[in-house]
Amino acid sequence: MILRSLSILNYKNLEEAQLQLSSGMNCFIGQNGMGKTNILDAIYFLSMCKSSNSSQDQMVIRHDADFMMVQGMYLKEDGTDEEISCGLKRGQKKSFRRSKKAYKRLAEHIGLIPIVLVSPADHMLVAGGSEERRRFMDMMISQCDLPYLDSLVRYNKALQQRNALLKMEEEPDPDLLSMWEEMMAKEGEFIYDKRRQYVEAFTPLFQEFHNQISLGREKVELRYASHCQRGPLLDVIQRDRHKDRAVGYSLHGIHKDDLEMTLGGFPLKREGSQGQNKTYLIALKLAQFDFLHRTGSHTAPILLLDDIFDKLDSSRVEQIVKLVSSGNFGQTFVTDTNRDHLDGILRSGGMDYKLFHVENGTISCKE
Repeated sequence: MILRSLSILNYKNLEEAQLQLSSGMNCFIGQNGMGKTNILDAIYFLSMCKSSNSSQDQMVIRHDADFMMVQGMYLKEDGTDEEISCGLKRGQKKSFRRSKKAYKRLAEHIGLIPIVLVSPADHMLVAGGSEERRRFMDMMISQCDLPYLDSLVRYNKALQQRNALLKMEEEPDPDLLSMWEEMMAKEGEFIYDKRRQYVEAFTPLFQEFHNQISLGREKVELRYASHCQRGPLLDVIQRDRHKDRAVGYSLHGIHKDDLEMTLGGFPLKREGSQGQNKTYLIALKLAQFDFLHRTGSHTAPILLLDDIFDKLDSSRVEQIVKLVSSGNFGQTFVTDTNRDHLDGILRSGGMDYKLFHVENGTISCKE
């Protein structure tokens, strides 16, 4: 789907904005802290029902405001319009509507408008713990596989209930403990199989993009590590129940899975320079776009590129500009403080575009 227009009210530092957008490239120029990233985050919110960088919904409401609203008018593949809106008042739950009809479950919305965000926060995929890399897999698979998301919800519920029993002072009911363990094992093995298939299909796409950006200078690999690889998950969970009881939480399960990232056969976290790490992450996200386009709703995802050129040498910037301006990435939103990069993209692509200037939360269209 194509985002034709965007209305924003009281979203972070954006008091009010009405934007008519290009179906090709939308460029936002401005200094740091002016609100460029918040525009992309509002678009992300409309796709994923949450902010990409705020853990609590209430944090997206502008200071001194009582509510926020974001509304997008999308053009569907069949040529008809689709309105998606979200409203949130302080102290209340958010409300999501599709064509003015409220969703009963927000999970029903995930995947309708596939989206890929490349941002400076991606460095946590390398520097952070395994939960960051699991989240990367989960966000990807959930956008093209609703049963996966439902299974993940059930697994997390079973994990939460088991952990609550493990924390009890008195000895927990063994039958109740077994019930939650069986649910963890059933849902966990389903999730493991989906993640394994995803990594197998995704890795060649990632390697292809990385090879283009780095001009073939580096060898990269992704390896999926899971407790499911040790045998039946129920056995793995139950064999160390006494250890889990001692620490008060579950030491084994797919909530401990990891996606190992290597460069030249060694862990990226240990070997990669800033430029190599950023190249790795951009290739991951561009491959994510390609994967979703092929396997999801068969509509091109929206691509959000937030300050992607920092810490990259000129040759890598040139390759990224060629990729992004090739016309293979559908509707794209890009932010930068340096207009030279954006001018390079626009000159290379010959695509339809709009240029916006952002200053202190105010957005103006530039000719």
